[in-house]
Amino acid sequence: MDEMFLKRLQADFPEFKFISGKKFAFRPPKTIVLGPAEPFYALLTLHEVSHAILKHETFRMDVERLRMESEAWEKARELALRYDIEINEGLIQDELDTYRDWLHVKSRCKKCGLTCYQTPDGVYHCPRCENLT
Repeated sequence: MDEMFLKRLQADFPEFKFISGKKFAFRPPKTIVLGPAEPFYALLTLHEVSHAILKHETFRMDVERLRMESEAWEKARELALRYDIEINEGLIQDELDTYRDWLHVKSRCKKCGLTCYQTPDGVYHCPRCENLT
């Protein structure tokens, strides 16, 4: 972990509280949890700061969660340039894949395996099984 990077980040974003934790996370509305030291520490930190900047607090539909993750990584790319942090596209895509995979599994019909759609009330519906007469 680069202490100078963290001090600069805290100075640039005094409205956010930075705490140590077991994994990187954003706890709305203003807490950034910093995970353990690792090779992509700075980039993962910028990702969580991006969630805070973008005010990502809640989502109603699961696809919104994937959208928020994508937006946060896009913002992290911008911040990485500002802080001279190397952008690792492999890491970003791997992180996004965890949400893509989660959404794919969650949206599959347990009965027939077809991809379901989610309505605003959060319920998944199978176009095949629910349309059988």
